[in-house]
Amino acid sequence: MIFGRLAFVGIFGDKRRIVPFSRQPMRRFALALLFLAALAGPVLAQAFPYYADPSAREASPDTGAVPSIRFLTTPDFPPFNYRDKSGQLVGYNIDLAGKICGLLKIACTMQSWPWDQAITALGDNQGDALIAGVAVSPQNAKTLDFSNVYFGFPARFVTRAADAKAFDPDQLAGQTIAVRKGTAHADFVARYLPKAKALPFPTEDEALAAVKAGDAYAYFGDGMRASFWLNDNPGCCAFAGKPYFRPDLFGEGLAIAVPAGRDALRRALNSALVRLKRDGTLDALYLRWFPVGFY
Repeated sequence: MIFGRLAFVGIFGDKRRIVPFSRQPMRRFALALLFLAALAGPVLAQAFPYYADPSAREASPDTGAVPSIRFLTTPDFPPFNYRDKSGQLVGYNIDLAGKICGLLKIACTMQSWPWDQAITALGDNQGDALIAGVAVSPQNAKTLDFSNVYFGFPARFVTRAADAKAFDPDQLAGQTIAVRKGTAHADFVARYLPKAKALPFPTEDEALAAVKAGDAYAYFGDGMRASFWLNDNPGCCAFAGKPYFRPDLFGEGLAIAVPAGRDALRRALNSALVRLKRDGTLDALYLRWFPVGFY
């Protein structure tokens, strides 16, 4: 149902984004991901990593203090939250919100707001939690609290498939590394691989195409964007080496924003995220939405 600008998705029973890519170019990947998710099996993706200490004791939330959650999101951030061809809100974040509420056994609603109004709507008590990729930044922390990080964006190397097995990040002196110009990934190569030859491009796709064409030995950049490109270019190239997690350079990752001081709600969200990781639900969501893994 649509109530003005408020899109009501239903009841779940059972100031910026930090990701290094724009929202609108990602839309073309959404349908491809849905198709791949239907065809791909677990063999194509790695297990979803822990973003919290797995040995930490789980805090018991006061569920009585959180009888329901009014989630807010945006409609323009595929594959995390976007509208499908029928106009329904879908995506990883939408599924995650449903799993959280099912686990906590509370009723939840989902509302869609334009990106430039979402944080204001949360502050105006139009919702309880914003699950839309809000940056975990000092500026936002003045008015918002955040759940634990539930999704990170590692940097990855990509080489031609024949070079991937023998890839050694300590042996890149003199090699040409394709990067997207002006990104933290380009800065990383300049800072930590000064003997390599950085080759900048306007977009990730152009940088990756240089590897495919043999104009660069490797690409270094956002692993999720690279996974989409690998979907579209099977056989030529592959991830090489291990993922690079550098929150100080590549962003903290995704977390759920709540109004400052909503401690009971934040604890309930954190408890649910821990339990969803332990029971395999987060892994299953990752495999569904990202069948070619980038971890």
